[in-house]
Amino acid sequence: MEQTKIWEHFQNDEAGAGDTFNSGPRYKFIAKHIPSGASALNIGVGAGGLERLLYEKKVKIYCLDPSEKSIENLRNKYDLDECAQSGFSQSMPFPDNTFDFVVMSEVLEHLTNEVIEATVAEVKRVLKPGGTFIATVPAEENIAASQVCCPHCGELFHRWGHVQVFDEGKIEQLLESKLSELVISRYYFSETRTLNWKGKIAWLAKQVFMRMNVKGSGETFFFQAKK
Repeated sequence: MEQTKIWEHFQNDEAGAGDTFNSGPRYKFIAKHIPSGASALNIGVGAGGLERLLYEKKVKIYCLDPSEKSIENLRNKYDLDECAQSGFSQSMPFPDNTFDFVVMSEVLEHLTNEVIEATVAEVKRVLKPGGTFIATVPAEENIAASQVCCPHCGELFHRWGHVQVFDEGKIEQLLESKLSELVISRYYFSETRTLNWKGKIAWLAKQVFMRMNVKGSGETFFFQAKK
């Protein structure tokens, strides 16, 4: 499935991908793990929500995304110049041993097996020795539940372009032989400020169930590994 048109729309519409996918809490959580002064490459920029948080922390920001328009917007907004590049994760236009952190938040689930393998190799190449890979993916997603049908050609596709389903075993299989010190956690990210009282009660119930190790939909794997 060719996903460029999907993301060209959602990353550059007026609402912005951050609003569309409620990514603010997830970006805030990721930003807490990256200290001021570090160099960080974000792969798959969305509407630039993570870049904004890292800029405020005085992190040295680098960006990679297939959308030339999204990259140009970030270049202009944060004066990134050549630190922001249009391209793909399986062939990164950056030198070896460049970054303290590489971030891929809600990206890996869009990639085929072949592209994922090449991407992890590239992540390892561009990380500095001892550098950290940070990623998030939907936890055990039911892909079929989000399938839609194109009204023009009749093709079925996942509305956000997901082609992979991840559990802890799959993450371990993907990374343990290539990177070290892998740690996987499961979270439920939600912007509670925008919820009404019913939504806040549901959010609290979700947190209680997660503490009891009761798994549910809409959850996220957050994982880190070292080079």
